[in-house]
Amino acid sequence: MSATKNTMPKNKRSFFERLTGVIHEEDGAVMEETGNDSEEREEGLFDEEKEDGQLTVDVYQTPDNIVIKTIVAGVRPENLDISITRDMVTVRGSREETKEAEEEDYYHKELYWGSFSRSIVLPQEVDIEEAEAIEKNGLLIIKLPKLDKGKQTKLKVKSN
Repeated sequence: MSATKNTMPKNKRSFFERLTGVIHEEDGAVMEETGNDSEEREEGLFDEEKEDGQLTVDVYQTPDNIVIKTIVAGVRPENLDISITRDMVTVRGSREETKEAEEEDYYHKELYWGSFSRSIVLPQEVDIEEAEAIEKNGLLIIKLPKLDKGKQTKLKVKSN
């Protein structure tokens, strides 16, 4: 990403800017966030839509399956939506926070609360009818049986 020209819409920070706290002005100047987002947000300087969090995943294959594992601790099964096509899986959900303390009472806050999603392009087509999802101790395991493109069958011709 070039620091010379900001192609993001006004008031919309790039991923890099959100990650590092560095803000690129339209004239090419670079400034750092003051660290007090609440005042700047109140003034409307950082109006942006709340973005979904992104799940971390492990994807591997066995001779018969493609397996996806992801942590969904704190998410109720009814708050998970798994969409499967022959070549892609999308996991969406929401982790709801219970208010136990006021924002100013936190010393450190890293846990992600809110909606999340992740789409994974599969390395091979799968049989969506035989797919299964299991949640155990906060770990979601999705097993996707591979389609065997080399599989052959004999077709009998019927006569009238």
